[in-house]
Amino acid sequence: MDAEKAHHLTYDALKAGGPVLTRARIPGRAPVEAMGLTFPNRLGLAPGFDKTAEVYDRMGAFGFGHVEIGTVTALPQPGNPKPRLFRLPDDRAVVNRMGFNNDGAETVARRLAGRRRKPGGLVLGVNIGKSKVVPDDDQAAVEADYETSTRLLAPHADYLVVNVSSPNTPGLRNLQAVEKLAPLLAHVRRTTDEAVTDRRVPLLVKIAPDLSDEDVLAVADMALDLGLSGVIATNTTISRDGLRSDPAKVEACGAGGLSGAPLRERSTEVVRLLRGRVGDRLTLIGVGGISTPADARERIDAGADLVQVYSGLIYGGPGWPKQVLKALR
Repeated sequence: MDAEKAHHLTYDALKAGGPVLTRARIPGRAPVEAMGLTFPNRLGLAPGFDKTAEVYDRMGAFGFGHVEIGTVTALPQPGNPKPRLFRLPDDRAVVNRMGFNNDGAETVARRLAGRRRKPGGLVLGVNIGKSKVVPDDDQAAVEADYETSTRLLAPHADYLVVNVSSPNTPGLRNLQAVEKLAPLLAHVRRTTDEAVTDRRVPLLVKIAPDLSDEDVLAVADMALDLGLSGVIATNTTISRDGLRSDPAKVEACGAGGLSGAPLRERSTEVVRLLRGRVGDRLTLIGVGGISTPADARERIDAGADLVQVYSGLIYGGPGWPKQVLKALR
């Protein structure tokens, strides 16, 4: 079955099961304090599964203690032409070039407006990115674009993530350069504090595995200087090195970000680099290449406070998160 069609069928089933799943107790509770928030456990669902905030509240029933929605952009956009999502089963990997398809910040904010925060309940992260039509070399326009999303969505988020690391929006990764990233994050921080006055919303940045070690450490230093709450490591990779899949099949997938098992080694190393640099001063969320319960344990041992999965869920099935939670306990 086409991978994107399978995704939408799953999504529709979750919508149908909404009332039952939403009321279900989150299994595997082992609360973790991070960023001033209480997470029911260390396991989260990475962004990309629920881009538009329609089924995130169902995912606690499968074991997730937090869900990150998005990536959401200021403007609604259809994303890249289809087909744009492909599986590589021999590598337990996925290639996507979705292109931040989403309903836009205003619509997503409206969906989240009725959400009630429950102490110890499912933690909601909101991941925001740049609208495709905004040129990455116009810093003022980029900041204005992220400001729109921040003002609309920060009031509904338990934590907010600035995504500058997807390979599927032209020029987006250029914003990872510290000289561009630092003023952008500072602007988002100011905007968040103006939009939400009754609490401090934690702000994190998500980085790519393709950064050099030197650039990873530069981002760590910048996050400390700006007083960010944490770093999420890592997004998908543009590399195709070391894959077991037939090269013709890999080539047929075309451009896009690779996720899944092949990311494990580099994503773990990035977490280890970050922890060595920041000590206990930042929260680190490890994501990328977690395909087995042992992988999740390895990421925690490398220095992650929390972990997120997505491709592992695709290959592991709905019972897989509970196996991961068992390993984390």
